[in-house]
Amino acid sequence: MHGMDDERVNGAETQSTAMHTRQRRKLTLRGVSGKKVEADVVERGEGPVVVFLHGLVGLNEHWERVVDAVCHRARCVTLEMPLLELRGVDCSLSAVSAMTMQFLDAHIGDPAVLVGNSFGGHVALRVTHERPELVSALVLAGSSGLIERTVVKGAPVRPSREWLVEKIGELFYDKSKMNPEDVERAHKLLNERGGARAMVKLSKTARRDNMTDDLGNINQPTLLIWGREDVVTPPSAGQGFSELMPDARLYWLDDCGHAPMIEAPVPFGEAMNGFFDELEQRGVMTTKD
Repeated sequence: MHGMDDERVNGAETQSTAMHTRQRRKLTLRGVSGKKVEADVVERGEGPVVVFLHGLVGLNEHWERVVDAVCHRARCVTLEMPLLELRGVDCSLSAVSAMTMQFLDAHIGDPAVLVGNSFGGHVALRVTHERPELVSALVLAGSSGLIERTVVKGAPVRPSREWLVEKIGELFYDKSKMNPEDVERAHKLLNERGGARAMVKLSKTARRDNMTDDLGNINQPTLLIWGREDVVTPPSAGQGFSELMPDARLYWLDDCGHAPMIEAPVPFGEAMNGFFDELEQRGVMTTKD
């Protein structure tokens, strides 16, 4: 596995809050091709490490309100990779999983709670299956890996804003929770050369990596946070994970779609804090409270 260079961003942001300090930095990961891949990392809080992994068009900022709810008792690390800028052999679920393992090895050290949404949940599962010593517990929200109804099928080479509004809107039960800035950012990325192709390729590699036969070997305590109105990874997917994983429990969110950390961050955070209480009682993690 290639090494990782830790580079502080020029004028790296350190933002004081009432209780915590937000530290932002850039890291240079190495893809399986050997090429450099720039990742953004934001850290808040102290205590046992919780690492947040986003989906195909996700950002660190999408986790902010959930981090607000749990950073009083954990060191929260959000890892943002430029997924739609990946090309060649680096543009696959397995390659992103390898870079995530690289990050955990070089930057985290201790076993971490991995929190993943959609594609990021699948990465968390793949990391846990291949390197169980890196992971103490899992929180999965709308994870692929079992049942996924893709929203990128038939994606045009240069998607229009109208197409993106429709497709990104499918991720939400309450369409008003969709941020127009996310649409603009996705429109820019997907209209750059190879951007739409990268999204389709990553989605295909995830769909081909069905983990039905692997889930029984993942013994880490797992919290499944699922929107009852998720049309991408439907409720049957959450139920399937809960039945196949030895130590999983399912937490339903009513009137919520595929991105509960955006659509329902407060109950998401409440569910995580309840899970942390359980992990503390079991001696899996010692939290600050």
